[in-house]
Order: sequence, then C-alpha cells, then structure tokens
Amino acid sequence: MKQFDVVVLGAGPGGYVAAIKAAQLGKKVGIIEREYLGGVCLNVGCIPSKALLRNAELAYLLRTEAKEFGISFDNLQLDYAAAYKRSREVSQRLTKGISFLMKKNNIEVINGEGKLTAPGKLLVELTDGGEEEVLAQDIILATGAHATVIPGMEPDGTKILDYKHAILLESLPKSAVIIGGGAVGIEFATVWSGYGVEVSVVEMLPHILPNEDEEAVAELAKALKKRGVKVFAGTKVKSVARTETGTKVLIESEKGEETLEAEETLVAVGFKPNSEGIGLEEVGVETDKRGFVVVDERMRTNIPGIWAIGDLTGKLLLAHTASAMGIICAENIAGKEPRTLDYRMIPRATYSSPQVASFGYTEAQAKEAGFAVKVGKFNFQANGKALGLGEYQGWVKVITDEKYGEILGATIVGPEASELLPELVLAQANELTVEEIAHSVHAHPTLAEALMEAAEAALGSAIHS
Repeated sequence: MKQFDVVVLGAGPGGYVAAIKAAQLGKKVGIIEREYLGGVCLNVGCIPSKALLRNAELAYLLRTEAKEFGISFDNLQLDYAAAYKRSREVSQRLTKGISFLMKKNNIEVINGEGKLTAPGKLLVELTDGGEEEVLAQDIILATGAHATVIPGMEPDGTKILDYKHAILLESLPKSAVIIGGGAVGIEFATVWSGYGVEVSVVEMLPHILPNEDEEAVAELAKALKKRGVKVFAGTKVKSVARTETGTKVLIESEKGEETLEAEETLVAVGFKPNSEGIGLEEVGVETDKRGFVVVDERMRTNIPGIWAIGDLTGKLLLAHTASAMGIICAENIAGKEPRTLDYRMIPRATYSSPQVASFGYTEAQAKEAGFAVKVGKFNFQANGKALGLGEYQGWVKVITDEKYGEILGATIVGPEASELLPELVLAQANELTVEEIAHSVHAHPTLAEALMEAAEAALGSAIHS
C-alpha cells in the first residue's frame, strides 16, 4: 500500500502538469500511467505530427515550388521513413524530459492500470505483474480519450487506420481516403499530400473544420484543392470495404452515391472518453450521456476528493486545455485563490497549410449571440514578410463589439497562424480593445503586423487595405 496527498490517474498533458503543479505546491504526489508518460499528445499525437508536418512542408516546397526559389536538382528523393524516424526522435526527446521532471519534482510514477475502489482509494494492476493499493486525500482523473470506432469501419492497422496507426506509418500509401474533416483528418491530409499521396477527405457536415469560420474554411479548401486533395463535404460514408489492393469507400451526397478507392482509409471522426473500467460507477462519479465526467469550474466531480481534467471531461479536447485544467485543479486542491477557464476563449489551431487558428466567437456566432459586430480584416497578400516567405494566402479577422471595441474572437488563416493568435488571446483576457492593439507598435516587417492592420481595419482606419 502506498499513500499520497494527491494521486493523478493518467500522465498525459493534463495529468503530468497537474502532478507537477501539485508537487510545487507542497503535496506528496504519485502518478499512475498504463502506457507512456506524456500521453497521446507527446507520443502519438500533437508532437510527432508537427515533426511530420515540417518534413511535408519541405517535401511540398521541393516538389512544387523549388523553381520559384531558384532551386533546381535532378532525381529528387523523398524518404518518408526518415521523416517517420525524425518524428519518433522528437517525441522520445520530450517524453524523456517528462520522466526527468517527475524525478525533479519527487513525483512517484506507478506503471499500471488504476481503478477507483472508493473515494481516496485506487487499485493498480501493475504493468510488471501483481496489484497495489494506492491511497490519497485527493485523486485527479486524467485518463483522456480514444478514437471513435464506427461499426463496420474498425481499424486493422493495415488497410483501415486510426490516428495512432497513421502517425506510426513508416511508408506512405499511393492513395488514401480520410473519413473526417476535423483537425486530425486535415493535418494528415496536409502531410500525405505534401509527399504526393492522392488524398480524398470526406466530411459529413457542410464543411471541413466544422467549428471554424466558414470563410476561413473556404480559404483552406482552396489551398487543399491546389495540393491535389479532393474534399467531399456534406457527404456521408455508407460503408468501407477491404479489397485485395486496399479499400473501397461508398459515399453519398446530394449528387448521389460514389465509390472512392484507395490503398488505405483513415477514420478520424472524433474521440470518446476513457471513462470505462476506471471505477466511476462503483464510486458514483457522475458522467453525462456521452460518458464524459461532469466537473464544476474548479474541476471537482460530485464526489468529494475526486477531481477530473482534460479530454475525460469533454470540455475542449485539446492538450493545452488539459494542461490549464490540471494547473487550476492542483491550485484548488492546495487551497489557492480559485480561478476559472472560459473555454470559448481558449485558442484552437489546425496545422494545415495554411494554418487555421482561432478563439472566441466566429463572426456568425457573435451575430447569433446578439452582439453588434464590427469586423476588422487584413489580407496577408499585403504583408511584406508573408510575401518574402512566399506564403501569403489567407488573412486575419478580428471580431469586435461595435460599441466598446471589445474583442469577441478572431480567426487567422495563413502562415504561422497558431503563433500569431496568442497576442489577441492575451489582449482579450486582459480586456484590451482593438484600439490598443492598433496603437501598439509592431516590428516591420513581421507577420504580426497583420494583427495591427486588422485592428486598424476594425476601427475604420486601415492603412494598407
């Protein structure tokens, strides 16, 4: 039997961050992990995918744009196995860092599968065999989520893939169908098309990236078409069949039925919580009808001493959301001044080419919510740095309240959109207006000038547009 002040179940970006913060606040902490430190994000998600995207960016540039940059060569060789290897090295470097942080903060790592048996008690089926009871004053559930499996489209790792299979591919197919036009599907479409794979994306809803600004999605759709990606939006998948040479995907839209043939099919239609088998029912922890754990603004469940964070709660299934929830949870356990998260204002990003990044209300959502909306928009085509980079598709759109200039949200589609967005997120969180953004002097030439120009446009005083 082991005893702690705080035990965290799950060592993903929510769990390990919560553990570190709790340890920094003077708690004796243990963390239980059944597979790997860093969770999906560091091992088979966010991090290795960004390494692959960088390789794909270079591959696409050399295949299609080298002449524009004055680069010529004979017999270009693109080795995807090397890209895969680099992505694993990047992942392993970070996961080793998490292991170091656990030791540095005196957090005991227990390798195994944990299950609640009572408030303050967990039974761990150890990876090396045997069982161990773990006691704690407070337990943080951070078990994350897993890919949704559709009956008849069960992944086999060879012809039908889920995100994990896709991230661990050491060679690429000649053709692929991606079912699901969310961030995961679009990022894999970007990687694979960068290497010349024939890619089709099928999305049931009216447009890809269904939660994003429609104008931004239209801009991205144009870029995908230029890369050779076929997008079938507003289209249902009726069946996926394995064949000798790959897969056949039967789709249906307003135009009728059509069959797409490809070597491999990636199913990327969302995630479900890892809430089964961890003792929620036995202890009485409340879940919603989808299986996500219900928490309040302080990350408390309905059972005293049991907390939950990250994807398991279904709030906003993003790694940085999980980390922020983990910190707030640990601070509440330690009795610190409580703070809350406004999930609408948390940044979102899709690392496509161009990138799409946003937070807050879209233009349509702000109008639906009853705001008197004023929009400031600036195109990257008029930005010197973007032109110099040769990446000038897209724009910055800032959504404001017409009366006070309050920032309600923003969408950026263009180069390094995810890196540009935080300035606007910080401004909104600290109640700055577009006037203050516009009056802040931005270095020239930078991509960030586009934020200043969009703010000026919202004020009706644009300089370069």
